[in-house]
Amino acid sequence: MTASSVSPSVSIPARRLDRKDARTLLLSALGGALEFYDFVIFVFLTATLRQLFFPPGMPGWLAELQVYGIFAAGYLVRPIGGIVMAHFGDRSGRKRMFALSVFLMALPTLCIGLLPTHAQIGIAAPLLLLFLRIVQGIAIGGEVPGAWTFVAEHAPPGRVGFACASLTAGLTAGILIGSLISTAINTWFAPAEVLGWAWRVPFLIGGVFGFLAVYLRRWLSETPVFTAMRESRQLVRELPLKQVLRDHRAGVILSMLVTWLLTAAIVVIILMTPTLVQSQFGIAPQRAFLGNSLAAFCLTLSAIGGGLLVDRLGRGRALLIGSLGVFASSFALYYDLNHGGANFLPLYALAGVFVGVVGVIPAVMIAAFPAPVRFSGLSFSYNVAYAVFGALTPPLIGSLAPKLGGMTAAYYVMAVAVIGVLVSVYLLRTKQRFHEH
Repeated sequence: MTASSVSPSVSIPARRLDRKDARTLLLSALGGALEFYDFVIFVFLTATLRQLFFPPGMPGWLAELQVYGIFAAGYLVRPIGGIVMAHFGDRSGRKRMFALSVFLMALPTLCIGLLPTHAQIGIAAPLLLLFLRIVQGIAIGGEVPGAWTFVAEHAPPGRVGFACASLTAGLTAGILIGSLISTAINTWFAPAEVLGWAWRVPFLIGGVFGFLAVYLRRWLSETPVFTAMRESRQLVRELPLKQVLRDHRAGVILSMLVTWLLTAAIVVIILMTPTLVQSQFGIAPQRAFLGNSLAAFCLTLSAIGGGLLVDRLGRGRALLIGSLGVFASSFALYYDLNHGGANFLPLYALAGVFVGVVGVIPAVMIAAFPAPVRFSGLSFSYNVAYAVFGALTPPLIGSLAPKLGGMTAAYYVMAVAVIGVLVSVYLLRTKQRFHEH
């Protein structure tokens, strides 16, 4: 990567993880889980929201497409929140933005649970839903890159992969919580009860969870890396993003490519598949969400494994293993679904294991930027790529499905996994020096 105009790194002495590190990682992961639950519960209730927030005479496919459009809006605005929060995170401190992002997620989640439906207020219902989803997108845009930066800069050298993976496991645990609660709602309540009032429960729970995360983050301290930069006056003086785009374009491109892999793995395999298997393959809702819960559980555990692989084998080899696994497991899952789905549950769990590649990706992005502009570089790259690929993926798969059939989702994931393989080969061949701290 190109040298920065400021000191590219901050020296942090090598040491072992201690109890303070463990508390920081635990509180960060728990807060991230609660916030990510708030963001993803929306997609698990797509079918219900379609019926509640759009006119009853609208064709089902069109209403579902519009719900996915509102879902996509949450991704499109992520760069706004990410760029603004990262700017102040690089200039004023990581901790402040880390606390603000979770508050901005909790409030709209609670409000969604209190929203009147289309039958009550007409067209205003989907418009309000869209607005609240946009606020959620702004919050998550600052949360994810800020959280990775925060835990990576608390970790000693040589343990950054594990630190980032533990936070990622927390985020994916939020998906697991959302999946379990969705399963419970669909199991314990009749469809009429879900449409009547039970759909609100996950959002109300999420709002309470979010405010709990705000409280938990009061106990976290500023990162040693940022504290050292502030004391030695190494904080960037110009616009951090300007320096990123001028001096670290290679890091931006690299981070965007691995983020593309992350979106394909998470959005398609974890978030979209429960809905796709119901609408395209006739899988019952209870079985669909049970499979998703298994996959999310396996993902949470394997994310830690991905981080350990980074610390032991290096970023390139760990990314290669994950990319090949995502390629093979996504094909196996959808091939089986196209032939009856007899092995749906174990194959979905296996796909969740290999989606654990997300435990590798944060360490790759963290190392692509020096500390003074790390938050801005990671946030810009991650959020812009996620906005583009995350927003386009659901409607793209929906539009291609009539032409390509039931394997459409798998074909897309497999194509992007090839990009991950190429990036891993690039990392292995160049053996560039990345920024640990």
